[in-house]
Amino acid sequence: MSDTLRGVLARHVARQPDRTLLVAPETGRTLSYRELDRQARLLARWLRLAGLEPGDKVGLYLHNGYQTALLFLGAMLGGYVITPLNLLAQRSQLAYVLAHCDCKVLFTSREHEAMLAEALALVARRIEVIVIDPDAPALFLEDRLPQGGFGPVAADDPALLMYTSGTTGTPKGAVLTHRNLIAAGRAVAAWHGLTPQDRCLSSLPLYHINGQVIATVTPFVSGGSLIAPHRFSVTHWWDQVERHAATWINMVPTIIAYLLNAADARRSYRFPRVRFGRSASAPLPPEQHRAFETTFGIPVIEAMGMTESSSVVFCNPQDAALRKYGSPGVPCGVEAKVVDLETGRALPAGVRGEICLRGPNVMRTYYKSPEQTAKALDAKGWLRTGDLGYRDADGYYFVTGRLKELIIKGGENIAPREIDEALLRHPAVLEAAAVGIADANYGQEILACIVLKPGARASEAEIREFCLAQLGRYKSPREIRFLAELPKGPSGKVQRLKLAALAQ
Repeated sequence: MSDTLRGVLARHVARQPDRTLLVAPETGRTLSYRELDRQARLLARWLRLAGLEPGDKVGLYLHNGYQTALLFLGAMLGGYVITPLNLLAQRSQLAYVLAHCDCKVLFTSREHEAMLAEALALVARRIEVIVIDPDAPALFLEDRLPQGGFGPVAADDPALLMYTSGTTGTPKGAVLTHRNLIAAGRAVAAWHGLTPQDRCLSSLPLYHINGQVIATVTPFVSGGSLIAPHRFSVTHWWDQVERHAATWINMVPTIIAYLLNAADARRSYRFPRVRFGRSASAPLPPEQHRAFETTFGIPVIEAMGMTESSSVVFCNPQDAALRKYGSPGVPCGVEAKVVDLETGRALPAGVRGEICLRGPNVMRTYYKSPEQTAKALDAKGWLRTGDLGYRDADGYYFVTGRLKELIIKGGENIAPREIDEALLRHPAVLEAAAVGIADANYGQEILACIVLKPGARASEAEIREFCLAQLGRYKSPREIRFLAELPKGPSGKVQRLKLAALAQ
């Protein structure tokens, strides 16, 4: 049991039972390691009473909250498999996951009950839905539950069934074991030098792999604490940093962009307790990276993860002198290589191909999808990520795009990120995303979608002229659309394939 989440908890309860694991800012309620152990045992008893056996799936359709975190960790501690569902998923996609995942019990709140009911109407099997208050201090009355404790659990037992966002097709369920999650959490904790004294502020949702592993499992494994607001609020972010004594902050580029845009030029932002910020889930434009560090005095470590690898792939060094802007860093807890798209042969530094990785945090299978598993994992355990990029001479990796997002114009491969970063250099642009659209002459042309900063103005002609200067004529977008917001998944990653529909 030493390499299970339950084994980790047992060590914390023995050594530091009253240390805070979770802070819920909206209520001020805290969760200690001792209380997590008690509540997880109550949950295991309740699930057994509901007819579940160890290894059965428990669904979670909730925003962040005290009980959300308890259910997420508690189900896995009890030997069950937690299956968080994406609150941003469309009804048909949600129904597909509900039908596919085999969860027997699903926890939700009044806020999300209506959407869930619409999706469940499309599902043939019965799922018991439990409506709760995510901020409630307790869910179960101990004297009404049967006696007993946890069921059996082993290191290679499934702990988390997490579905990919489905932006490039039908969602796939990555099966992650206790061993996978602990390996990932330990890798991140070691990389950043985390100790039980560290406190992470993260508003990333528990239905996304970053919020699950980086923000929750990593502090849990290292014996530290998590400050987990319901949602990101640009108004309350820095107050939460100071009030709850955060020592590191977990972000995505969208959060960084909004914090920068809301910064008061008359204020001096300095947070001496915060050792670093971590940015992942989407590429961080170098200009925003530098601007954040200058404005707020907090070094930002760019990293990269994916669902299939328990949110751990690359990370920049903790030493500021060794970081590279525009790169998610070097392998963190994994082996990595770049391979030729056609032959699968490993490529030398500087040559672009598909990034592959292997390590103890990498899943073994997609749930009930042997064909998809065979496409993604080879016989030696190498995972094909679907990310395009290259490794430089120093061993740092650079991601240039996704296989299915690559723009191929007149036979030339164009990375959407190159166009994004050029557009973000315009002073009026808050967010930007480029995507390929059908063209009779070139096969594909370029569509750029732009969100302007509040109060800023820019004409289409001005943006075109700016692109010509930054990118040249061939890579400049043919079409430009101004949007109120870009479609994003729960991690803040732009869903480019949805943008392509704007040109149809």
